[in-house]
Amino acid sequence: MTLNRHTEIGLSDQQVLDMYEMMLLARRIDERMWLLNRSGKIPFVISCQGQEAAQIGAAFALDKEKDYILPYYRDLGVVLTFGMTPAEIMLSGFAKAEDPNSGGRQMPGHFGQRKNRIVTGSSPVTTQVPHAVGIALAAQMEKNNIVTFVSFGEGSSNQGDFHEGLNFAGVHKLPVIFLCENNHYAISVPINKQLACEKVSDRAIGYGMPGVTVDGNDPLEVYKVMKEAVDRARRGEGPSLIETVSHRLTSHSSDDDERSYRTEDELAKAKSEDPVLLFEAYLRDNGLLDDQAKKDMNDRIMKQVNEATDYAEKAPYPNPEDALKFVYAAE
Repeated sequence: MTLNRHTEIGLSDQQVLDMYEMMLLARRIDERMWLLNRSGKIPFVISCQGQEAAQIGAAFALDKEKDYILPYYRDLGVVLTFGMTPAEIMLSGFAKAEDPNSGGRQMPGHFGQRKNRIVTGSSPVTTQVPHAVGIALAAQMEKNNIVTFVSFGEGSSNQGDFHEGLNFAGVHKLPVIFLCENNHYAISVPINKQLACEKVSDRAIGYGMPGVTVDGNDPLEVYKVMKEAVDRARRGEGPSLIETVSHRLTSHSSDDDERSYRTEDELAKAKSEDPVLLFEAYLRDNGLLDDQAKKDMNDRIMKQVNEATDYAEKAPYPNPEDALKFVYAAE
């Protein structure tokens, strides 16, 4: 990263520090949830580690007061940026009654919060794509100047929902941004066994929209292309497909063991390109971060994480009789 690139794309010193702090917050929450899982306190973790730069770079380019987001299960950084709190994330991890996502009914990573326009997702991957397109169509029909944002992994780009969603959005020039967070693996299936084309973004031309692939380890590059896509959508010029390329620094989930399909050399390379460390180096090179500022920030974050963990652990579980609330049933 060259010096002062953030000013060239319209970001202030404080904004890039805020981006870094949000990346670090997502990382620390994620690390805590792994510890809680390994100690038997929460049942499941699906990690954002390695994808924070893509998530926060993209989320910072949106209007958090009016845009709608349809995140996928790794998008901890996105939902934190849009207003979900560490305590709410932990309530989901512990499956407590106060969990705003589902009242403790769904696994962690099934984000949904009406007040922050986070549209709830479900376990079948890619179903959020046509939902995002539908919201963008409604916005266009009602002449609301909003953008919808939907994210997914590269494996999802092989699902029918992806192709149907992009085709409809392209035909009707809808204000929706499709973000593919390519981490090279659909669980254990490497990308060379998923795609015949070189890039996921190559598919954009078939649906009449711009497609671009960027370094997902660089939040500034992601912000730049995302901001261009958002501005384009607000002008009524239609959708965009953005592909961010980064690494998944953990196993697919707490129930997976990546050592069975990833080599030690590959894992070492991924860790050497950790986006949190790379962005920290950029801030230090620009004189925006030093050891004391980093310590103060980390202490502030860990206080939030510790308080969120304590609160969620002590919070009540749902009542057993509430299990069937809001569930459709045939009579």
